[in-house]
Formats: sequence, C-alpha cells, structure tokens
Amino acid sequence: MASTNVTLKRRGFGQTMRYGAWWLQPLVVFLCLSAFIVYSTWAALQNGHYHFGPYLSPLYSPEIFGDSVHSWFGPKPGWWPLWLPFSPALLILWAPGGFRLTCYYYRGAYYKSFWADPPACTVGEPRKAYRGERRFPLILQNIHRYFLYLALVFIVILAYDVWNALWFSDSSGNTSFGIGVGTLVLAVNVTLLGGYTFSCHSLRHLIGGRIDQMSKAPICQGAYICASALNRRHMLWAWMSLFWVAFSDIYIRLCSSGIWTDWRIL
Repeated sequence: MASTNVTLKRRGFGQTMRYGAWWLQPLVVFLCLSAFIVYSTWAALQNGHYHFGPYLSPLYSPEIFGDSVHSWFGPKPGWWPLWLPFSPALLILWAPGGFRLTCYYYRGAYYKSFWADPPACTVGEPRKAYRGERRFPLILQNIHRYFLYLALVFIVILAYDVWNALWFSDSSGNTSFGIGVGTLVLAVNVTLLGGYTFSCHSLRHLIGGRIDQMSKAPICQGAYICASALNRRHMLWAWMSLFWVAFSDIYIRLCSSGIWTDWRIL
C-alpha cells in the first residue's frame, strides 16, 4: 500500500478558518473578570462601609478581626504590622479567591481570555509547545479539591449571615425579627454561591465519582445525581454568583454610605 507523508503547517497566532466573531467571548470574559478583580481588590482595601445594621458584606465574611459588631475576636490585633494595610477582607479572601482561581471552569475561561492558550477552539495561539499543568506554577491548580473544603465552610458562614440579617436593632437596643431588601440580597447571594459550590466537579467526584457500582451506595447515588444536575449549569452558577457577590458588597456599601435606603419588607 502506498503511503504519503503530509506536513501540517502550524497556525500562527489568531489564524483560524472559523467564521464569525470568535474573539467576542474571550474578550467579554477578560473584561468581566478584570472588572471583578479591580473592584474586589479596591473594596477589600477600603476597610469601611462593609457592614450596615445586621448586614455584612460577603467580601468581609467572616470578619475575624474588625470594628463592626460582626467581628469574631474584636478590633485589629496589636501584632498587626504597622507597614501593612489592615482590612478584615485581607484575612479571608484568599480562600474563596483560591477556590475560584483553581476552578475547572474558570481555568478554561481565563486561560483563553488572559493567556490566549488558545484564544478559542481551532484558533492559533502565541506559543509553540504545550506544557499543560505538570510544572510550577500551574501544577498548583491541583489543590482545587482542598479549596473546596474551605468553600463548603464559607457557605455555612454566609448562611449564618443571612440568619443575622433577619434581626434588627432599634435605637433602644431592642432586637426584633424583620426582613429587609438587604436580607433578600444576602439570601440570594448564599443561594447562588451554594449552587456554584455544590455543582463543583471536585464535589461531584468526592460524592460518587470514586464508586465503581453506584447501585450499592444509594445515598451516594442520589447525591451524585443531584450534584450532576447542578454541574450541567456550572458555568451559569459561576457567573451569577460572581456578579451577585460584587452586587451584595455594592448594596451594603451604598446603604452604609447613605446613598441607598434599605427598605424594610417585614
């Protein structure tokens, strides 16, 4: 049988046979993620207007040290270095930030939009070799499963924040049950974050991916089916929860600044 050697020419950066605006999606992802990074960094460094009445911004929760009534262990500790800016958010944001940074979906999103690796399917990228995630620093992406455990703890804490957001104090110091718009904002926030966390690929594997015969573990099988159903919309949960975390902080910040009014529903 005759054979022929064929040499395939590697596409240059941005070269493709695709039709349409293939660059639009990575551009939108780049702009949205950049906007969130800039805003969340700015908000975390403010150390102010992150609480209002019973509301606590999710960017600052849990408030381990701080000046609000939500602080677990009181104000800024004396051992905090004078040269280092203090903010309660700087103590905790590394955990949810690490969970999103190493997320399987977000990896694919920011690899394309920030590194053009590749910029889109069947589009030439600006490098000649594929290194994958086998070397430093990308090999650290494998710690995603451990950030998952921390993310699950944060869901419980944020749910407790919603409970606190149901109790309002008057000028006399008396506490009564109520529901404000901010209560609903925080409730939606923990719901969306819960959907994003519980639809995580690592959680799905932890629940049932390691079981050879699911029928012999009916509880795990039921949980695996639920996690799989959420996982089908993992990208949607990721973007909705990211947007709502920022909106929750903006809402509490504007209420604390006196720009918005927190209407009491009940």
